[in-house]
Amino acid sequence: MTKTEEMIERAKNVASTAEDRERQRLGFAYGNAKTENDLVTWEMVERAAEKHKKA
Repeated sequence: MTKTEEMIERAKNVASTAEDRERQRLGFAYGNAKTENDLVTWEMVERAAEKHKKA
């Protein structure tokens, strides 16, 4: 088994927290928005997420 395959197998057993998933979700949104508009900041994405949580 290669080192990469070993790492993949170990990663399968790692449990992510709700905070981990939220940061990943925001990172995905940020990356996609930044691709479309270079003026987008991480703070803008965080504010938009908070705004939608309250709605």
